[in-house]
Amino acid sequence: MAGPVWKNIYRLSDEQISSLDEAEEKMERLDISEAEKILLRMLEDEPNCVPVLNNLAHMNGRYLSEFEKAVEYYDMVLEIEPDNAWARDERRRYRRYLTYD
Repeated sequence: MAGPVWKNIYRLSDEQISSLDEAEEKMERLDISEAEKILLRMLEDEPNCVPVLNNLAHMNGRYLSEFEKAVEYYDMVLEIEPDNAWARDERRRYRRYLTYD
């Protein structure tokens, strides 16, 4: 059975899609440093790529417990897409873990 069909609304190239898939697979296998390398390399090429920023935020929040960094990446997503409900909800979740002076 085929997986869900999704629209490529960000107009990602086949190479970008492949790299995102590879990074997500590495995260699932807990090869976080390799996933991070892939995503940061992608971010250098396309600094406003929402899927890359979302993945970096997710990785920093869920796998690294770097909540401040996760919030920073979600902030970047929301600068590009203010109506991105998923990024807004995830940012709110990780903000709860931060302490402010």
